[in-house]
Amino acid sequence: MQFSEQWLRSWVNPALNTEQLSDLLTMAGLEVEETVAAAPAFSGVVIAEVKECVKHENADRLRVTKVDVGTGELIQIVCGAPNVAVGVRIPCALPGAVLPGDFKIKPTKMRGVESNGMLCSGKELGVPEDVDGLMLLPVDAPVGQSIRDYLGLDDQLFTLKITPNRADSLSIRGIAREVAALTGAALAPVAIEPVAPSIDDVRPVKIESREACGRYLGRVVKGVNAAAATPAWMRQRLERSGLRSISAIVDITNYILLEQGQPMHAFDLAKIDGGITVRQARAGESLLCLNEKTVELQTKHLVIADDAKPLAMGGIMGGEHSGVTTASRDIFLESAFFAPEAIAGKARELGFGSDSSYRYERGVDFALQREAIERATRLVLDICGGEAGPVVEEVAELPKRLSVKLRVARVAKVLGVALSAEQIGDILSRLGLAHSLENEIFTVQAPSFRFDIEIEEDLIEEVARVYGYNSIPADAPRSGMRMLAQPEEKRPVDQLRHLLAGRDYQEVVSYAFVDERWERDFAGNDNAIRLQNPIASQMSVMRSTLIGGLVDVLAGNINRKQPRVRLFEVARVFLRGEDGYDQPEKAAGLAWGPRLSEQWGAKAERVDFFDVKADVEALLHPVKAAYRKAAHPAFHPGRCAEVLVDGKAVGVIGELHPQWVQAYDLVNAPVLFELDLEVVTARSRIKAQPVSKFQPVRRDLALLVDETVTVAQLLSAFDAKRAEIVTDIELFDVYRGKGVAEGKKSLAFSVLMQDNSRTLTDEDVEPAMKALLEAVSELGAQLRV
Repeated sequence: MQFSEQWLRSWVNPALNTEQLSDLLTMAGLEVEETVAAAPAFSGVVIAEVKECVKHENADRLRVTKVDVGTGELIQIVCGAPNVAVGVRIPCALPGAVLPGDFKIKPTKMRGVESNGMLCSGKELGVPEDVDGLMLLPVDAPVGQSIRDYLGLDDQLFTLKITPNRADSLSIRGIAREVAALTGAALAPVAIEPVAPSIDDVRPVKIESREACGRYLGRVVKGVNAAAATPAWMRQRLERSGLRSISAIVDITNYILLEQGQPMHAFDLAKIDGGITVRQARAGESLLCLNEKTVELQTKHLVIADDAKPLAMGGIMGGEHSGVTTASRDIFLESAFFAPEAIAGKARELGFGSDSSYRYERGVDFALQREAIERATRLVLDICGGEAGPVVEEVAELPKRLSVKLRVARVAKVLGVALSAEQIGDILSRLGLAHSLENEIFTVQAPSFRFDIEIEEDLIEEVARVYGYNSIPADAPRSGMRMLAQPEEKRPVDQLRHLLAGRDYQEVVSYAFVDERWERDFAGNDNAIRLQNPIASQMSVMRSTLIGGLVDVLAGNINRKQPRVRLFEVARVFLRGEDGYDQPEKAAGLAWGPRLSEQWGAKAERVDFFDVKADVEALLHPVKAAYRKAAHPAFHPGRCAEVLVDGKAVGVIGELHPQWVQAYDLVNAPVLFELDLEVVTARSRIKAQPVSKFQPVRRDLALLVDETVTVAQLLSAFDAKRAEIVTDIELFDVYRGKGVAEGKKSLAFSVLMQDNSRTLTDEDVEPAMKALLEAVSELGAQLRV
C-alpha cells in the first residue's frame, strides 16, 4: 500500500522524522519497502499572478509578461506557453532558482527582450500535470507563497508491504491507529457525523447469501452534479496513493477506501430496476465489468443485482452499464461487508483483481460500513451537491469475536521479558483491544477490525510489537556446561572425516529424499520407503544407500569438466525393519579419474579397486578386514567385494556397473565403498606392551596355490596356527608365468618373528615356519622351490 506521509500526519503526528517513522513501522511488522519524495528537489519557485501579457515584437510564439510575485514590484518574464494570460496564477522561478536536473535560473535576454525568471509548467517542476503549458493554479492561490508549501511537495510517499493477516492496516485510518499505539501520539481521526436525510427516496435491499454478505447498506442521493471537479486536495491524496483521478463520485468512493479502509461503490440510480438483492449468480448470467471484460458468471460468484439483472460482482468490481458517469444525476451509494471466504481467490480465477477484492479477501472491519457511507455522503453533498435519503440497512451473519486469554506469566516466558500486568494492559488499550484482568490473566476481546487475533500467541505478538523488539534484551543463554566423556571404544566421527579429507576426499551432504530410480539401480530396492508428500517428484522415496547421491554429485562435476573427483558422505539411510523403520548410519566414498592430480613426477593412471581398498583399510585401522567376492546391483560383476570384520559383512567395495556408467553419463567407472558407521567408529581398548629389545627374524614363504585360492584364505589359515613369536605376515609378491603351471599362482609372504625376552634361534624359528606350512597345506598350498 502506498500513502502520503502528510496525509498520515493529519491523523497522527508523532515526534519522529521520516526515517524514524519508517523504521518504527517496519519493526512493528508493517514493512516499509521504500520511501520516495513526492516531487524532485527544486528551490526559488513561488506563486505569481500575470498582470500584463503582450506579444513579443520579434517572435510570434513568445509573450512578454509582467507578473506579481508578492514583492510589490512587477517582474518582466518572456514566456512561450500557449495558455499564459492576464489574471492566471502560475508557478514562477525567480533568478537564482534551481529546477530539477540542476537547471539554474538567471536573468537573460530572449530575442532582445530582458527576462528575469521563468514561468513553469508541471513537467518542468517534476509534478504530474495534464495541462499543455503552464501549471494553472486556483485563483485564490496566495501570491508570493512557495509553490512547495502550497502544493505540499515536501512530502514522502511510503510503500508498505502488508502481510495478509494485517488487512486492518490497508487504510490511513488503520496505519494511524498503529502509529498512535506504537508512539503514544494523539490520534485525531476525521469527525464523521450522520447526514440527516432531506428526501424520503429509498431502494429496498435484501441479502439472500447471508453467509457471504454480513451487512449491506444503501443510500439514494438525488440531484448531484457528477461532472463537478474533484477538489485538488482529494486528487492529490489519491494520486500520491497510486490512484488516478477519474470523476468526482468515483474519486470519493476511492478516497473512502484509502482513508477508512471500506470499499464502496456508486450506481447510477436511473439504471437500477427495483430494489437491490445480494445473491449468488444464476446460470447463464453475465456481466460487463468496469474494466471492459465480460464475465460469464457462475453460481459460486456473489453478485449485487436489481430485480432484472446483475449490477456488480460483490466485493470485486462494478458493472459498466450501471456505473456512474458525469451525466448521472441520481446515484445509489452502497457500503457492505463481504466474508473473506466468499471473495478469496475469485478475482484471480477471473484473471483480474481490484483494490476492493484485495481488502475484502483479507478482511474488512464489519462495523465500519455505516461510518463509511455517512462520510461518503457528506463528501458527495459538499463536492457534487444533491439531497440524501435515509440509509437502508440489512444485517445477516457477521463474524463472531471470541475472547482470548492472555497470561502475564506466559508473556514473560515467551518474550524473555518480565512485563507487569499494568504494562501489558496499557499496550492492549493502545491497540484498541478491550480486556479485563483477573488473577494475572487477561480476557481480551478482539475488535471488529482485527481478523488475526484468535489464540494467546497472537496477543503475545501484539505485546512484543508495541513494546518493541529492539527493547527485548539479547541475553546470551546461561547454563552449566561440561565436556561429555568420549568412550575409548568409540572413535569420533569427525576423526573419520579428517582422515578421509587427508586422503584427498571432499565431503558432500545430500538429501535423504531421493529419486526412486536410484533405489532400483543402486540398491535393487523395488519397495522403497515412499513419502506421502514429497517436496519434488524426483525426491519421492527415502534412501537405503548413499551410492545414488555420490553418483549424482559425480555426474554434476563431470558436466562441469572436473578431471578428478573424490567424494565421501557420512549420513543415515532408511530401511524397513521388523518393528517399523531402521535408520543406521553409513560412511560411503567415491573415487573417479586419475589416481594422482596431474603432475610431472608420476604417470597418469586411473584410480582402481586397490586404491580405494587402501582407503577402506585406513578407515578400519587397526582392525584388519577380510574381503570376499560378492554380487551387488550397483557394482561390476567380478570387481566387487564384501568387507568382512570378524567374519561379518560390514560393507561393500567395488567398481560401478558398466550399465550405470552409461546410464548416468559418467565417461568411465568410479570406484565406491559403503561401510556401516558403527563398525568404522568402533575400536578396541588400547593395551600397552613393551617394545622388544631383540632383533626380529624374517623368513619368506613362496607358495604355489590354485588360482581359486585367495590371499584372505591363506592369511586366515596362518592366523589359526601361527606361533606366539610370529608378529606379522604380509603378502609381498604375486607371480604367474614361466616356472608356474597353468591354473596356479605363486604368492610370496614375509613372516616376521620376535620375542621380548631373548634373541630367536633356528630352534625357535623352524617349528613356527613348519606350523604355518602345515596350516596352508590343507588349502593345497605347496612350498615353491
